[in-house]
Amino acid sequence: MTPGARIAAAAALLDEILAGAPADRSLAAWGRANRFAGARDRAALADLVHDALRRRRSLAFRGGDSGRGLMLARAAERGELALFDGQGHAPAPPTAAELARLFRRETPPEAVALDVPEALEAELRRSLGVQFAAVMAALRRRAPLFLRANALKTSREAAIAALARDGVTAVPEAADPDALRVIDGARRVQHAAAYRAGLVEIQDLSSQRVARFAAARAGETVLDFCAGGGGKTLALAAHMGGRGRLLAHDAEPRRMEQLRLRAARAGVRVSLLAPDPPPQAADLVFVDAPCSGSGAWRRNPDAKWRLDTAGLARFCALQDRVLEAAAAHLAPGGRLVYATCSLLQAENEDRIAAFLDRHRRFGLGGTLRLTPLEGGDGFFAAMLHAPVG
Repeated sequence: MTPGARIAAAAALLDEILAGAPADRSLAAWGRANRFAGARDRAALADLVHDALRRRRSLAFRGGDSGRGLMLARAAERGELALFDGQGHAPAPPTAAELARLFRRETPPEAVALDVPEALEAELRRSLGVQFAAVMAALRRRAPLFLRANALKTSREAAIAALARDGVTAVPEAADPDALRVIDGARRVQHAAAYRAGLVEIQDLSSQRVARFAAARAGETVLDFCAGGGGKTLALAAHMGGRGRLLAHDAEPRRMEQLRLRAARAGVRVSLLAPDPPPQAADLVFVDAPCSGSGAWRRNPDAKWRLDTAGLARFCALQDRVLEAAAAHLAPGGRLVYATCSLLQAENEDRIAAFLDRHRRFGLGGTLRLTPLEGGDGFFAAMLHAPVG
């Protein structure tokens, strides 16, 4: 595909996504329907779409809130308007009206320039405080790729060497003893022998740090209550040294379909529980609760524009219910760790305060708040201690 053809395809996909289609599904469907496009074309198209979505509001200020408008604004800022020449599969040249809008002198308001969702601006400002502008600016950029060296099978240094043999360059990340940052060859990771052998797992740095915060110990009974794909389940297993009882549950078991395969590859033993698990006397219950995903907007940028205040309220109510259900599986004196990949105080500190107001005998052992300014996604975690008896 020519660069112009890629832009035209991205504009068409963006129109679908702006109309409500999930970005990843639209991109996957495009790939199936256009078998002629190679891996580089598909990757380049995904980059165009995701970049436009991360910066939708600021690009729309110059180009208009449509696929073509977003692509025009992006091309203008990069000096690539010549790609809009109408030749072959390239998009048509910009009209006089489009050019006038692209190059108008008006300065956008701060929230527009920072691509802040209008409905959530007040909550984001409350939640981020003095870091508001810096964090929102960071969310406009592509997220780095992090890996976790699987301590059950290898060391971080050995994992780096194994990845290098397959053309993946990774370096240690100081924030966690098992974390690696990929600086070259990101698209080769899942084909690398180190990945296929379970020496490394793809896991965001902040996700690794939250799992470490839970302090799972060898010999404990640990329940990952909202396990999903199992990334944190596997990290908890590594922190336990493979010793103890590890349980995984999710209200929608289909989300755990890959966990059994991933666990086998990683050398982890885990019991997958039914949708309504019987009470367990767990020493640690880890709750990675359903949330807005605002901390991961760099990776899922279409979600940035779908959430409104009503949707946020629904997440908060669900989080309260999940916390109540999870607490029922704690042994006396056990630890309940609540986590979200959210930047919003409404889903984080406010939910913990509400839980502690309902359960006066629980104690707060500490919190962890991370933003993209620390390198990984935005995350929150709180440690709650159950009463001994």
